[in-house]
Amino acid sequence: MGKTIQAPSILKQALTVNKKPFPWLKAFLAGIAAGLPIFIGLLFGSLEYGLIAGLGGFTYLYVFPIPYALLAKKLFWAVIGITSSVFLGTILAPYPIIVAIVMGLIGAIAVFIFGAFRFIGPSAIFFVLIFAMCTGMSVAPDEAFLRAGLAFLGGALSWFMAMSGYLVNPHGPEKRVVKRSLVELADYLDAIGTASENETHNRVMATLKEAGQTLAEGYNAWRTSELFKRLYSVNHYANKIFLIAAEQLAGNGKKVSKQLGESLRNIAQQLDNKQVSEITLTQPDELDEVSSLIGAELIHIKESLLRPSSLSKEQLQFSTPTTKRILLGAFDKNSIILINALRFGMFTTFAAIIAYEFDLNRSFWVPLSCVAVLSGATVVATFHRAIQRSLGTIFGILLASVILAFHPEGLLIALLVFLLTFITELFIVKNYGLAALFFTPSALIMAEAGSTLDNSVYYFASTRLIDVLIGVSIGLLGVWLVGRTSASSRLPHFISKTIRSQAQVMFVLFSNQPIYQNYGKNIEFNKMDTNLKNLVTLYDTATGEIPKDEEALQYYWPIVHSLEELGFLLDKCARLRERPSFNDEQLAQLLLLFETMANAVERKTKSQYKAIPEMKEYPAIYFTLEELQRHLVKN
Repeated sequence: MGKTIQAPSILKQALTVNKKPFPWLKAFLAGIAAGLPIFIGLLFGSLEYGLIAGLGGFTYLYVFPIPYALLAKKLFWAVIGITSSVFLGTILAPYPIIVAIVMGLIGAIAVFIFGAFRFIGPSAIFFVLIFAMCTGMSVAPDEAFLRAGLAFLGGALSWFMAMSGYLVNPHGPEKRVVKRSLVELADYLDAIGTASENETHNRVMATLKEAGQTLAEGYNAWRTSELFKRLYSVNHYANKIFLIAAEQLAGNGKKVSKQLGESLRNIAQQLDNKQVSEITLTQPDELDEVSSLIGAELIHIKESLLRPSSLSKEQLQFSTPTTKRILLGAFDKNSIILINALRFGMFTTFAAIIAYEFDLNRSFWVPLSCVAVLSGATVVATFHRAIQRSLGTIFGILLASVILAFHPEGLLIALLVFLLTFITELFIVKNYGLAALFFTPSALIMAEAGSTLDNSVYYFASTRLIDVLIGVSIGLLGVWLVGRTSASSRLPHFISKTIRSQAQVMFVLFSNQPIYQNYGKNIEFNKMDTNLKNLVTLYDTATGEIPKDEEALQYYWPIVHSLEELGFLLDKCARLRERPSFNDEQLAQLLLLFETMANAVERKTKSQYKAIPEMKEYPAIYFTLEELQRHLVKN
């Protein structure tokens, strides 16, 4: 495995500032989305209504660079979630125990949905925050519909602001990921025959998979633009180039002409232009069989960008499992997504009950701090969040205390919320603690703006600090008691499930079974995709456990990677119009191989070597199977 590098301490990792660029535009628009509703409320003579509408502005915090077709749906449900949180928080405010239970349910549902659909973003935090803040407002159940309506308007404003980018660059996210996949593919071609071949191979495979998924998310069956069809074609031919290189050149020490990678980079640069007029393809120095095959695909890419697309709707194939299939896959009793959601809901409810039972001032800050800690993707990430949340909130409370001591009013409140939200979004990519430093006073200002803050600044600050420390402690306790090593203990089960589902896919592919253009009908492919996603999530979670089983993780990593690669290759194979079929003996040999491997993983024993049927047409699948079996045999 090479020389082991000593990992930095948890404290040092938590305080590390990332080198990612500042998202200036998103930060500015997030500030507008939070501050503008307050300003509009002031114009109509009601700061309170403006603050409630400003809660809907948190919708913009769920904006990320994903295809607009998916973003529109994701933000719509975020608006519905925020609106529902305001409604429930208002109507249930007089009943503390019910509030605690519902707060846990809201958190658990949000965590489950974000995990199942692999949505990026702040997950349950803002739904719980908004619900909690509404329970801390003046008790007025009869205003539930009014408050929910105001929050909906604030959310709708964020939705329109986020979707306005579609008018300027409708397929920007798709173009970015396809361009990145071409650059990664060029790097892979350059690296073939060198020491970095395996590293770039893994990277380009992941990027091509991401590009395919992004295009699937951006597909609109009612209206498919010419640009989208061209991007689809480019991605299709890029995948063909990767398979040619992986099957014909990988691992044999033979290098590829640098001109091929240069041509791919020239094509990638052209994707930034609104109108592609000319693409330069550099002729390879040595024109062998493989270079000719890759060169032919480069010409296809060039033609697909320069000429109108002839693709019909039927030719656009996407592997998109149904919502039902995704939710059922994540609802497995061994699913780490389900376990995390249940843990999240249980300890959020526990934190809320503790806060209400001890009658803490503004008690909702206890479960909010617990939620922030529990939002860490792994145990290590949870400890990072605890440190970041504690330090960021402590200094944030001190900043908020100073601001609130001056009793800001009217327009100043709107400007402060805009400024603090703007700075929060700038720093969230750098370090969560820095973001908490500015988000905490923003949330406190919105929660406390309507009150007179009769208590002293010292009392206010000390109360909030106590709330934070209690909430952080409960969050850490939840992670330590529930699921601390649940991911690594479930790896054998999910690996064996994935192997068996891939066996079913292999049987369908090579026994003349129908492969539907609508992938939703292919149960076997859906199972494989679901199991692979669950397995990767599980492995990523296991890498962040405390204590971490380094030996097990090092053993399972090449197995997980081989299964990912095999899944990628099987998906590409399914898109071919013609495939050779195996006879009964070959199919039996293949199924025995998969069942032997699955059984060995499940029983945690050494696998027996089994012969692999000959696959002249698919050497990459053969070599990947050979590699997978080798990892299991040497256990």
